[in-house]
Amino acid sequence: MKNLGCILVAFVFGIFMMQASNPDWGSTGHRTVGQIAEGYLKGKTKRKIEKLLDGKSLALVATFGDDIKSDKRYKEFYTWHYINMPLDMDYQNSEKNPEGDLITGIEKCKSVILDENSSNEDKVFYLKLMVHFMGDLHQPMHIGRKEDKGGNAIDVKWFGSNTNLHSVWDSKMIGQFDMSFTELAENAGKLNKEQVKKIESGTLVDWVNDTHKFSVEVYGTAVQDENLSYEYMYKYFGITQSQLQKAGIRLAKVLNDLF
Repeated sequence: MKNLGCILVAFVFGIFMMQASNPDWGSTGHRTVGQIAEGYLKGKTKRKIEKLLDGKSLALVATFGDDIKSDKRYKEFYTWHYINMPLDMDYQNSEKNPEGDLITGIEKCKSVILDENSSNEDKVFYLKLMVHFMGDLHQPMHIGRKEDKGGNAIDVKWFGSNTNLHSVWDSKMIGQFDMSFTELAENAGKLNKEQVKKIESGTLVDWVNDTHKFSVEVYGTAVQDENLSYEYMYKYFGITQSQLQKAGIRLAKVLNDLF
């Protein structure tokens, strides 16, 4: 029994270490988006959000959309994390998921937050969801093909370990870069007012189509069972950095408009 207890402790510790060493767009990336957004919030917006979130930062709540996935009560929100569309189409002309998608989710979040009759609890819930969804909207593999589940069915290796193309863009590159979300946010590219305005311009649909351009590019970066490593990081991590920054700026734009 003593040996069995030691084995169980070692197993649990091993699982913990694997999870702790695997930061992803669902944690480090999403928190980076929240942290960047904080820097673009207007004073009035920031005060209202701080009141709603009871002082919690956007970075802290940014993982909420993934945190609730294991709870069956929130199953209806699962399809709101992504959009499936062919590489040669834009969002307007693609077939829509009858269960909803990222656009559906973000618009629902906005409507609840704007509704004077919404409870404070509902506003907090949908605000946290929206922070997360705005991050997902800028991850190229979240605007991917239906047939391969946004790259989840494209098996590749990352530095020799089995994974898939979606995971490379969700987690592996950010993990390999080995920066905290605060470091990633602090080292986002310096932009002038005109550049920020250009990123802020457009609609949610325009932003989806903008991300989809990178989705098309990403699908051409690897083939089934290819081993990806340093050269891949060198060529493509800049897209991840740019998309995180766009997501933060656009999240702030949506929040400033709402509040």
